[in-house]
Amino acid sequence: MTLSLRHLPGIVLTTIVALILAIFIAYPIGAVLVESFVISGPMKLEQLKTVTERALDEVPPDERPALVKRWTDSATEAENVEATAAAFALNGAPVEWDRKAAYSEQSVAMEKALAALPADQRAAILDETTIAHVMLHKRTALAFKVRDKLGPQKFDALRNGTDDRWGLDHYLKVYEDPYLLGATLNSLTLAGISVLFTVSLAFALAYGINCGGVPMPGATRVVLLMPLVAPPVLIATATIMLFGRRGLVTHTFLDQWLGLIDADQTNLYGFFGVVLAQTLSFMPASLIVFDNVLRKQDGRVDEAAAGLGAGHARTFRHVTLPLAWPAMKRAVVLVFIMSLTDFGNPMILGRDTPVLAGIVYDEITAYRNTPLAAALCMWLIIPSLLLYLGLELIGRRKSFSTASGARSELPMPAHWRLGLSAVAGTVVALVFAVYGTMALGAVTRVWGVDWGFTVGYFTSAGVDVGLSGTGYGSSERGLDLVWDSLGLAGIAGPIGGLFAVIIAHVVERQRPPGANLIVFLALVPAILPGIIFGIGYIVAFNVPFGLPALSLTGTSAILVLNILFSNLFVGVLAARAAMQRLDRSVDEAAESLGAGLISRFFRVTLPMLRPALLLGMLYVFIDGLTTLSSVIFLVSGNHKLASVAIFNHAASGDYGYAAAKSLVLLGFALAAMGLAWLIENRKLDLCRQTLPRLSLTHSRASP
Repeated sequence: MTLSLRHLPGIVLTTIVALILAIFIAYPIGAVLVESFVISGPMKLEQLKTVTERALDEVPPDERPALVKRWTDSATEAENVEATAAAFALNGAPVEWDRKAAYSEQSVAMEKALAALPADQRAAILDETTIAHVMLHKRTALAFKVRDKLGPQKFDALRNGTDDRWGLDHYLKVYEDPYLLGATLNSLTLAGISVLFTVSLAFALAYGINCGGVPMPGATRVVLLMPLVAPPVLIATATIMLFGRRGLVTHTFLDQWLGLIDADQTNLYGFFGVVLAQTLSFMPASLIVFDNVLRKQDGRVDEAAAGLGAGHARTFRHVTLPLAWPAMKRAVVLVFIMSLTDFGNPMILGRDTPVLAGIVYDEITAYRNTPLAAALCMWLIIPSLLLYLGLELIGRRKSFSTASGARSELPMPAHWRLGLSAVAGTVVALVFAVYGTMALGAVTRVWGVDWGFTVGYFTSAGVDVGLSGTGYGSSERGLDLVWDSLGLAGIAGPIGGLFAVIIAHVVERQRPPGANLIVFLALVPAILPGIIFGIGYIVAFNVPFGLPALSLTGTSAILVLNILFSNLFVGVLAARAAMQRLDRSVDEAAESLGAGLISRFFRVTLPMLRPALLLGMLYVFIDGLTTLSSVIFLVSGNHKLASVAIFNHAASGDYGYAAAKSLVLLGFALAAMGLAWLIENRKLDLCRQTLPRLSLTHSRASP
């Protein structure tokens, strides 16, 4: 009994954590998978007849004959033809007249076809004509008449004449629809080319930073990672502002000043522009992967290769590249997934290049066709999964680890340093150009037309120039949505960071039987694209568990929850790593002194995990400010986000508004990072000040 009572709080906490993860992560993802197999289409005539007859049975018997007679007597010639043709089909009799002819001609042919039938079959068809007329033309009126007796589901089925079934129809549309097939090929081609450029560039940059090929490697690394906190489609928008039809470089400099090109014809709209934007957008994530691996490689291996007579190029081919293969695989899969699921850059830059992710966006926002969108999302996962499995088979029996050691003291050849420095300098210049362009665009009246100074894009009044603010996003002027985003991210950040630490505490300290499953659920959003997670929340929480009262659609709560759980994994990974380094005896000592589970967590565990807590909070907060792929499907008229407004501004050509909001969001992201750094450094300073005092006190107290 004592043992059970002692472990009861841990069991309760574990159950609550697992239930929350199941509801807000597993349930939405499962809902997407289920929705992809749902086929909603017109009922077959036999099924429609059955549904109509059941609804007629709900009409009071004394009213039914008169109601049906009134409906059939008021039928038009066209309705009589349609009802009779349906009656033929219900009785298995072929319709031999031309169904595409005028109804007056069909009516005559129909009478002849009826007269040619045997008497018993003709009577059966005429009897069926009455019910056929009701089910084809008076079905809606019948549904509303007996609405209270049918219930919502049967009412909708009768009124719409549609039925849901299971099938692979939406998956097969990718092969049957030429437009979808073309978009699929575009997506795969774009992903392949983006992988080639992005992974090659990121590896070259990481190699130069860690192997002495780039001057000021620390500062270079910081600049190259800046796009990680960039607002959505910032790079695509800046690319248009620099190299578009009214771009600073293409239109103003090369076209108007030098007359070398026609900017309307020569610009970066199209496939190559999307590749450039994706390369710069995805490069920081790939750089982190390579940077972590190359930073840990033992330089003594290179020195040993040089001692055996290998030159720098040969050492690079036979030592550096093979040891970086695990990072190479992960970077390839990462960029491939990010490119496949990117709809922002293709929609902004590649307007004549349809991709699957863009079609998913259209199917949700324009047509509300969630089953097809869900199936297309599954198609986005399949190539990435096959690529991952194929790459894992390569070199799976080889060891790629080296003993951790100092960097190689071998000098890099001058031409290598020159090449790597040129590459790094070009990318750094592009990053600065992107941010400089956005800063300039935020205070320019009309980009490419009127270079006058203005601060109107930061106000709700806007800039009245007659050429701007006419697009879809023009009603989202000013910075009101920035404050809304700041509030929602400010709610999601602390809760997400705290919940991540709780998950790590449950897994590492409670160690329940399903600990691996809990960790897996927390990490799933890191594996799946954000677009899938967003659609999952639409499907799952529109009428969750069939209870309309629990609906979250159109509320701010669904935005907070989506931001929180889609970015929870960073805090979980950081907190688990930190807890694995903490001595369990500290927790056990607190328990022996009578501290309960909650007291131990807040007074012992949480203070020791402050860095992980700050990291989890910071990641959720920044992503809440800049995320797009997930929340764009969840915003409503009453609850919008600045990130979605930036996308709308960029898509409609309101670059000033997009730039202004982007700069403010970037400022808040950098301020949050600086605040976290100050808090952590203050903690370290306090520790440095406290430890000598404790040591002095201890020495004085010692005999």
